[in-house]
Amino acid sequence: MAVLAAATGGALGPPAAAEGEPPAGRVPGQVDFPTQCAAPQEAGLPPAEGHTTARITVDDPAPRVGDTVTVTYQVTRTPAANPVGAGLPADVVTPTGRILLAGAQSGEVTVVGAERNDPVGAGEPLPPVAMTGTFTVTARGEITLAPGGYTLHTSHLMDLDTVCTAAGTPVSARLTSTALPTANLRSVFLAAAHGRPGAVVEVTAAGFPPGTSVTVAGRAGAAETADRVTSTADERGVVLARLPVTDRATTGVVAYEGPAWSAGLGSGPAAYAVIDAAPPPPGTRKVTATVEPGVLGMTQAGEDIVLGPVPYGDGGAAPGRIGTVTVKDARGGPAGWSLTGKVTDFTGLGGVRIPGASLSWTPSCTAAAGSPSPCTPGSAGPVGPDGAVLASTPDAAAVGGDFTVDAAVTLQVPPYTPPGAYTAVLTLTLS
Repeated sequence: MAVLAAATGGALGPPAAAEGEPPAGRVPGQVDFPTQCAAPQEAGLPPAEGHTTARITVDDPAPRVGDTVTVTYQVTRTPAANPVGAGLPADVVTPTGRILLAGAQSGEVTVVGAERNDPVGAGEPLPPVAMTGTFTVTARGEITLAPGGYTLHTSHLMDLDTVCTAAGTPVSARLTSTALPTANLRSVFLAAAHGRPGAVVEVTAAGFPPGTSVTVAGRAGAAETADRVTSTADERGVVLARLPVTDRATTGVVAYEGPAWSAGLGSGPAAYAVIDAAPPPPGTRKVTATVEPGVLGMTQAGEDIVLGPVPYGDGGAAPGRIGTVTVKDARGGPAGWSLTGKVTDFTGLGGVRIPGASLSWTPSCTAAAGSPSPCTPGSAGPVGPDGAVLASTPDAAAVGGDFTVDAAVTLQVPPYTPPGAYTAVLTLTLS
């Protein structure tokens, strides 16, 4: 766990296409829908009815739950007309609108555009506009995005709002979200690391769902041996079992739920050695060496993480690093590991907050020479309160080693965030 700190100082479009592949020349995701645009009362104009041509795009079509997605709503044709009796100069039209979410996640996204338009003659249609906004993915599955109503504000001579409404608009964009990987906290401990054939080993397994049937079994590398017992996890998720170890091939003990061991539902192996009790031939002596199992652990360089300052008004990216994390895996057996992180909101004086989802990282991971496992850094992107993978190693017949993990982090500070120090807590979990 670490504390992070940051400081602030239109062309006409073609008609709508049927679902499927767009016709030649048609922009993917472009849709048309009937619209009524109510002119401001001050203009003395009747409502304008016609079709809007629009398109919605997203910056990430395959986000994870907890990610922030940026959406853009482009209106290339509108029935709304210039509400002023004279021409409008450039850069006086400000658009706002709504995007409708459905499918795995429902709701609305508010989008806003900048004052950026070409001059508009008297009585002419208002120009194309583009609006952007963001939303946080809260559910896994397909999410559809459809255009909603929009408002075109003009600020020449007087402030006027032309409000455009629509109903039953078609889907313009889709994205498919996936869930974050969850940490596997299942573990297994042995009262003894070796014994003669037939010895009963007292096994403690933890981190299982209460009431779950758990199998405790012997392992020889990646294969399961004949040694096996079944027990039930108590209300704390703990299993106490007595495992007779009779198979001389057994080199470790695992615990798992379900029909077979898996990385998601099983514990990493605890090493165990069967010491053969058969007497040696005359004139010989038996030599036995036991490799005791180690642990999976990590250390982090430093304590607090200080991000670079950003100027008040401009906002921008506050850069930094999480500090080197050293992971040592000396367990033996086939189970890899995963290092995940999550961050709280950044809080400043007066309770002002910068969302934790504004913190992104670019992880890196290096395995020391001789380590059996390769190390894979997590994907670059937001960390947030729901977390993200920093680094991991895969399951394999032989795993373990020493690993150096780090990440460059960037906090996006909004413009005009009140000056002061903002702190959050970054929690790393190794499993």
